[in-house]
Amino acid sequence: MKRKIIGVGLLCIGAATLFSACTPQSKRNGKGAFESRVTGWELNNRDWGGFEVTPYEGQPTPIGMTFVQGGRFTMGAVDDELPTVDNHSMRRIVSVSSFYMDETEIENVSYREYIYWMNRTYFTDYPELVIGAMPDETVWRSALSYNEPKLKYYFKASAYDHYPVVGVSWYQAVDFCEWRSNTFNEGLLIKTGLADPNVNQTGENVFTTKTYMVNQYQAVSEKNKKKNGLKKDLEPNGSGERPVNYSDGLFQPDFRLPTEAEWEYAALGLIGNNPSPENKRRRGEEVITDRNTLPWGPKNTTRYGLHNQYQGEFEGNFMRGKGDYMGVAGGLNDNADGPGPVMAYLRNAFGLYNMAGNVNEWVMDTYRPSSHEDVNDYNPFRGNIYTKDLYQEDHTIEERDSIGHIPYAVISDDEMRNNQRYEARTANLNSFGDGDSLSQFTYDYGETTLINDSTKVYKGGSWADRAYWLSPGTRRYMQGNLSSSTIGFRCVMDRLGSPTGEMQPGGNWFGRNRYHKR
Repeated sequence: MKRKIIGVGLLCIGAATLFSACTPQSKRNGKGAFESRVTGWELNNRDWGGFEVTPYEGQPTPIGMTFVQGGRFTMGAVDDELPTVDNHSMRRIVSVSSFYMDETEIENVSYREYIYWMNRTYFTDYPELVIGAMPDETVWRSALSYNEPKLKYYFKASAYDHYPVVGVSWYQAVDFCEWRSNTFNEGLLIKTGLADPNVNQTGENVFTTKTYMVNQYQAVSEKNKKKNGLKKDLEPNGSGERPVNYSDGLFQPDFRLPTEAEWEYAALGLIGNNPSPENKRRRGEEVITDRNTLPWGPKNTTRYGLHNQYQGEFEGNFMRGKGDYMGVAGGLNDNADGPGPVMAYLRNAFGLYNMAGNVNEWVMDTYRPSSHEDVNDYNPFRGNIYTKDLYQEDHTIEERDSIGHIPYAVISDDEMRNNQRYEARTANLNSFGDGDSLSQFTYDYGETTLINDSTKVYKGGSWADRAYWLSPGTRRYMQGNLSSSTIGFRCVMDRLGSPTGEMQPGGNWFGRNRYHKR
């Protein structure tokens, strides 16, 4: 059963204390109380120290997203690679973890919601933040082409509400994901009754998940002033109240851009090529019948093939040939002269729309032509920059800054060298292992190369691309501070715990299932 986060969902709320109606998955003693499996001490009992354990109710599918079960796949270019095109995407076998992904590209109306929040929160004191978040509407301008109506109306007019936002740089997309993460978790706090919506957030008084959890943001509840954003604390020597934290099961992982491997895996939709997938009656078989060239299944065609009313229709939005963006009057082949609605065209086996065509999409990776060489075969990604929290002299976390965020620092090279766990000796891994002998760890942009750490990958093909670019294995790149009328984005969220989704435990279980007895 697919569960959507549309309300509380994860919390059991009792009269005496939040979560008091929940049952921890631990051993009961003779008195009916729950005991630690290692000490025998009672849990959720102030008299026994007050250590709290909340039963895990499972991770719901976030609204607007679909579950993508991870697995092994062959990443990279397909067999019909064009000899005149080198997108540096050699084939290799990798595995990706399960995750949740937006069913569609981010819509104009959703990005306008973000701009509305930014304007309400920051414009008075920091108008430059609002201006910096706006999409670049001039991306529609092109020499010897009249696209002024798109520039004037595409982002603003309600006619395009459910079309993909474009003109957004990689860095702007990352900022959107951060805003969505914090606003989403704030909404969950509000829906539990612990806090009221705060429409007066400005400057440093802005909710973020982190500032709330470290008591640097004070939520308010007019309906229940006894709570005011806090839950009952069972710590015997504490204040009696504490913020909700991740162990309580309410807050969800951050939204972010997908890695290139995640995006490509999701686009291929190979779960649709498994003739015997797992269901409630049988275990799944480890078999994939075909490799997909395009997201719609094991066929190298862009037209719908079943014998019904849709037969022959184009399954995606792309350019058929030079000057042919939509066909002829009375017979428009994809019914879109530019981007189309985000839920138009054929979904793939994961339920994802427009993983080929409509607009290209930013992914999280920094581009290197050699990313396929010596790649990590488990959740491959290029672009890690390791950071750490900052602490004050009294060992409390650093105070939030003027726009409500807690500062952090990149781990120094000395710290990296002194920690034997790290393969690299620097925290910036954009160039790690790429074999660049000229610059060792930094590309000399404009001198020896036209790429640097700001060069990011985008994938998927667009309304202005030929069919070749619709193949998930193809890749292109652009500077992360630039934008285009052919590039949008969508978000993903990490799946926590079991990779199979719902409430199924991870691993294989034989005989009596002890999982539900804990």
